[in-house]
Amino acid sequence: MIEVRMHQKIVQQILLVLCLFLSYNGVQGRKKLSELEDIELEKRLKLLNKPAVKTVKTKSGESYDCMKPTFAEIKQNSYGSTTNRLPTIWSKDGGCPSGTVPIKRITKDDLIRQRNMPPPEPANFDDEFVVSNNNIEQKGSYYPFYGYKRAIAIPQYDPNFTKFSGAGMATNLFNPHVEGQQHSACRIKIQNGSDILQVGWRVDPTLYGDNNTRLYLHYQTGEKHCFNTLCPGFVHVRTDIPLDMSFEDNLSHRGVITTEVDLYIYRDTGTGNWWLLLGPEYTQVGFWPHNILNELKGFATNVDWGGVIYNPPGLPEPPMGSSFFPFGNNRLDAYCRNIAVSNEDGDSVGVYSIVALTENKFAYGIQFKELTEGSNTFTYVFYGGPGISNP
Repeated sequence: MIEVRMHQKIVQQILLVLCLFLSYNGVQGRKKLSELEDIELEKRLKLLNKPAVKTVKTKSGESYDCMKPTFAEIKQNSYGSTTNRLPTIWSKDGGCPSGTVPIKRITKDDLIRQRNMPPPEPANFDDEFVVSNNNIEQKGSYYPFYGYKRAIAIPQYDPNFTKFSGAGMATNLFNPHVEGQQHSACRIKIQNGSDILQVGWRVDPTLYGDNNTRLYLHYQTGEKHCFNTLCPGFVHVRTDIPLDMSFEDNLSHRGVITTEVDLYIYRDTGTGNWWLLLGPEYTQVGFWPHNILNELKGFATNVDWGGVIYNPPGLPEPPMGSSFFPFGNNRLDAYCRNIAVSNEDGDSVGVYSIVALTENKFAYGIQFKELTEGSNTFTYVFYGGPGISNP
């Protein structure tokens, strides 16, 4: 009888492992497709991958199509290019020719994986704290639902400054370990109601098919949301900057001088369009047209900076940032430096008082600090954490 029970237990364990393996393969996009599903995916690929002027490859072998932009003229500012800070990602065949923009070629595996993308970060997260007597109070410290956890800073409430026309930061780049449907990111987020714009770096094997640290942008309005160029929305204007470019040659390492990328979202007061600016020269990468938005046709009412992770229910929470709790040291920690907002006149204003929020203080931390470097003083939001090793 004992031997029978042991045999049954072994069989159950084998079946459990097989189920987990099959489930994992499905998450990674290797689930077998029906003939009808395959036909539908081929139709989508034809719609997404339009005829290109030229197809180029990155050093890591990814294919990008050089496409004519969605409006008549590519507008670029006169400040120069970000390439003085970010080395070229292109192989020997060079990048896209003038008058075109690089759009990542979508594969069938991409579409299969993206079926398993989680819903976007809930827009109602900002309802989890309330304003009273000019102070912001958090309603709780740990929210196990949604699958998202944050370690973020928001500006201290100022009744005379409630409309934002932009936000910016310089951030260092890390590569926290994630698996399956997990992702880990650093971002600026601006919001008004259910309208959200985000830009930052992200490690997301479901979205990208690898574990590289990549530039990402995301917009959400009502029930609609979209990453990068996976659907119409963002108007890309830079020939030399892909919207999902890999930062694999620019990663930071604890204990050494870090590599930064400068990011800014800014509202054009004349057109109402929201621009993405990149690099120390505020290079115009592209814009979200005001006509695809609802509440953000006007100004933003909320801004935050910091880290965010996602993990499916019942699985360990992945690392964030440097994968360590912050110490307030810019050679050790993941950070958002020189955080700033723009007022309704478009003037940039430094942020010197913040409220720090995190859903799980046992997994992630956040600190706000001013550091003097030479004759200059810089504001830092330090964030990150190891996650949880056991669900």
